Amino acid sequence: MKFFKPAILFIFLSINCLAQNRIQNLEKAFKNLLADEQAKHAIISLCVLDANTGKILFAKNEQIGLATASTLKTITAATAFSILGKDFQFQTTLAYSGNITTDGVLKGNLIIVGSGDPTLGSWRYQNKENAVLTQWVAAIKAAGIKKIEGVIIGDDRIFGTQTTPEGWVWQDIGNYYGAGTSGLAWRENQFDIHLRPGSSTADEVKVVKTVPETPYVKIINELKTGSSGTGDRSYAFLPPYSNLAYLRGSWGMGIGKTGISVALPDPAFDCAYRLQDTLKRLGIPTNQQATTTRLMALNNQSIPVVTQKLSTISSPPLSEITYWFLKKSINLYGETLLKTIALKSGKAATTAKGAETEINFWANKGIDKSALNIIDGSGLSPGDRVTTSAMASILFQIQKENWFADFYKGLPEYNGMKIKSGTINDVSAFAGYHTDAAGNKYVMVININNYSGSGINKKLFRVLDELK
Repeated sequence: MKFFKPAILFIFLSINCLAQNRIQNLEKAFKNLLADEQAKHAIISLCVLDANTGKILFAKNEQIGLATASTLKTITAATAFSILGKDFQFQTTLAYSGNITTDGVLKGNLIIVGSGDPTLGSWRYQNKENAVLTQWVAAIKAAGIKKIEGVIIGDDRIFGTQTTPEGWVWQDIGNYYGAGTSGLAWRENQFDIHLRPGSSTADEVKVVKTVPETPYVKIINELKTGSSGTGDRSYAFLPPYSNLAYLRGSWGMGIGKTGISVALPDPAFDCAYRLQDTLKRLGIPTNQQATTTRLMALNNQSIPVVTQKLSTISSPPLSEITYWFLKKSINLYGETLLKTIALKSGKAATTAKGAETEINFWANKGIDKSALNIIDGSGLSPGDRVTTSAMASILFQIQKENWFADFYKGLPEYNGMKIKSGTINDVSAFAGYHTDAAGNKYVMVININNYSGSGINKKLFRVLDELK
């Protein structure tokens, strides 16, 4: 026993010394990053916490608000779990107005009532496009409807008419990752344009087709064939609710992709259009073009009242939605969740009210309001400003929640760590957790704004490697 206590003390001192060396090495790596030529005009912030106690182990510039890019999704997801609950589901209802005659004529309208479900028709889940349309057709047939003397209406009123947040960049809007929200979202609010490069840089790029066929959108193709190896440098400029898309940039020779994905300008209309087209092919005609409640309001048409519900489709639970939100960084989900958070809190379903609700929620848990300048739910806006200290504190707090395992599961793995990445123009960031070989657990957030050049992530990883 006389050797036991000294041995314990020796082990304790060794562990403490190792921990001190680790932090010293982390500080050295951070200074090396500050001195790097790519960081000459940049701001870099790092905050590392002990995941068990919340104690700050190392922090530099942690109180400076920086553009977050997609690391903001960690805060949006945590807020959604807290306010909506991990079992929350969206509901989309197919209904009709008017009445059905004895010979199967609907003297009224089919109405698809949206609740903002961003997964409706998505290929990632059970409720894929064909599955949804099949369920709706079955419900229509079961009701005895053989002809519709009315119109198919996409009811997108729940989220209002502003689909994209203020502060989004024009170059992003119109592309799949810049798809805005809709009260009746459909197929993740995107469609594909297949492209074929020319045989030389003097040739134009050919638009082969759209998938699915989208005849109501006119495509103005200004794409140039890029030299071999230049890949995809194309952008779609397609505003919300527009039917005119400009393709600009270049499409490289020898590219391995078939084309690009672009944002649906009016998801509610496309949803109603697809149902109408499906019914027409099955011999159940309508005598008017598909429309939406927004378009009806613009035309001063009264919106019909639902007479009877035919079918209700539930989304996957929030825990599953959040998995893909974090894993694949789907901006649409973040914007939808922010509006839904506002709605659940009794406010208007707007981005601004969602951000206000989110900020107030964390302020009530001790986070400084001024450290959370949030203007969207996905981090796509370069105008977001959040400190690494605030983000790290939120990541520390949520570890005790009963939904944390679902949150953690959704975090991608980069550099051998469970961390969410974020990238927009001249911004790169990572936020999440790591457990080292000795079992020590860390919460860390690193963020660089206004760096130059490319390949910055490997240099951020050199800093985080000191926690391994």
